[in-house]
Amino acid sequence: MKSAREPERLRILLRRRAIERRVRQMGRQITSDFRGERLHLIGVLKGASIFLSDLVREIGLEVSLDFIAVASYGQSTRSSGQVRLTKDLDNSIEGLHTILVEDILDTGRTINYLQRVIQQRRPRSLRVATLLSKAGPRVKEVRPDYVGFEIPNEFVVGYGLDYAERYRNLRDICVLQLRGEAKPRPRRIHR
Repeated sequence: MKSAREPERLRILLRRRAIERRVRQMGRQITSDFRGERLHLIGVLKGASIFLSDLVREIGLEVSLDFIAVASYGQSTRSSGQVRLTKDLDNSIEGLHTILVEDILDTGRTINYLQRVIQQRRPRSLRVATLLSKAGPRVKEVRPDYVGFEIPNEFVVGYGLDYAERYRNLRDICVLQLRGEAKPRPRRIHR
């Protein structure tokens, strides 16, 4: 029996091996940039959790961790345009070299908001590491210090990124095409 609705479709954009390689390179770069210093990494929940856990193991320095959570998407593929803090830091970051670790940079609203919140806590330095940076215009100007991959302006899931809390466990990063959406044109991305 055929279903009246087409299922959601996934198209692999970045394979697991490419992600592993790039995270390793980012860890080495961070280690080099902060040679001999202690680092404090702040993961943005929930999406950055897998990226953060892989990245921290590639950093050859003393590292402490904390988490912060915000909401801006809900159950949609588009940001609501409003960012709200849903979980604050557990510890003081005053005087610490701090890296905000995010899964994806899209409009810039979330990272811009979090940079302002974190700067008020007086870290010694603040940098941003994002696994993915989407092509396209930003609502807020944000320049991350460490970028894993530049990707097309498409909705992606996997490796921690979700759609309505689904697909986080995929090892690859995939473009999600929802039921009823036009089939996207294939695009090549340099890895």
